[in-house]
Amino acid sequence: MSEKGKIRVGITQGDINGIGYEVIFKTFATPEMFDICTPVVYGSPKSAAYHRKALEMEVPYNAIEKFDEIQDNRLNIVNCNSDEVRIELGNNTQEAGQAAFEALERAVQDYKDGKIDVIVTAPINKSTIQNEAFNFPGHTEYLQERCGGEEKSLMLLCNGDLRVAVATSHLALRDVPAAITPELLEEKITILNKALIEDFNIDAPKIAVLSLNPHAGDNGLLGSEENEIIAPTVRKMNDNGIFCYGPFAVDGFMGSGKYNSFDAILAMYHDQGLAPLKALGMSEGINFTAGLSIIRTSPAHGVAYDIAGKGVADENSFRQAIYAAIDIYRNRRMYNEARRNPLRKLYFEKRDDSNRLNLQQSDN
Repeated sequence: MSEKGKIRVGITQGDINGIGYEVIFKTFATPEMFDICTPVVYGSPKSAAYHRKALEMEVPYNAIEKFDEIQDNRLNIVNCNSDEVRIELGNNTQEAGQAAFEALERAVQDYKDGKIDVIVTAPINKSTIQNEAFNFPGHTEYLQERCGGEEKSLMLLCNGDLRVAVATSHLALRDVPAAITPELLEEKITILNKALIEDFNIDAPKIAVLSLNPHAGDNGLLGSEENEIIAPTVRKMNDNGIFCYGPFAVDGFMGSGKYNSFDAILAMYHDQGLAPLKALGMSEGINFTAGLSIIRTSPAHGVAYDIAGKGVADENSFRQAIYAAIDIYRNRRMYNEARRNPLRKLYFEKRDDSNRLNLQQSDN
């Protein structure tokens, strides 16, 4: 946090040929944003100046080289790139990919060093950012490698109270059925349940698990995964104290509005979960990397090369990503503080502690 107690939000510039700087500038053109956080953009003052001129926006910022030069109530930009970096609006270039990677690396290192509290990533081009150090399908897998340790990540998309996680994220559709195993589903459901409790402050969350095949397999006619893998895992997780239900056929589940009865949904693959969520409200959707100690959110949209530099990008999803990161940070702090040095738990989680009490009494 800053000296004034404001949450420091690290923001990566993303692809400099896309709409990243536009949504950043538009978000912080609202002075009230500085009341809730101190933004630190990891990128390039030169790139920022280029976009500001192209967009004809009068957005002041504080260009810095050292972290101790950060100012509250200002948009701070940390220089991570060479001054020779070239911008080609609307084009996918390796130079832009390298600039995005350099900004991401610096932000993650500063997070690990305790200089920033959360990270919000502007969109990248997953193809051009690839290099020897970034050999991942996306931010989620990269962050698990760089910050996860033994922790496992989960891609969780949110739009208000609609939260959709994916069991398999950036994976070719042909590879999805083989990846759906009881072990994977148990892992993802456990992570999702923990995130709902600690990050979203939901007691006893209810999780809906979607089917893999049409009509939930039609009792094996259209596939056996529901009967052999998904349904048994759902029953096992309930036996373990996690409230989850399914598998639900996706079309009827979403079409009937049944999703409103649950705190989160676990989809089997990327488009199964993201397509309905974005159809219901892409402008407010955000992506959260659950399961890791690092808090990272992003807008639900991509680089949008087709409108880059035109001044028509909608910043609302990016603003919601800032709000979500701050809310999750605060919820985690409250959760952890509530359990710091508590009174001895005689049965905090409603489990029988009688044997332990009897042993203590006999020792006395």
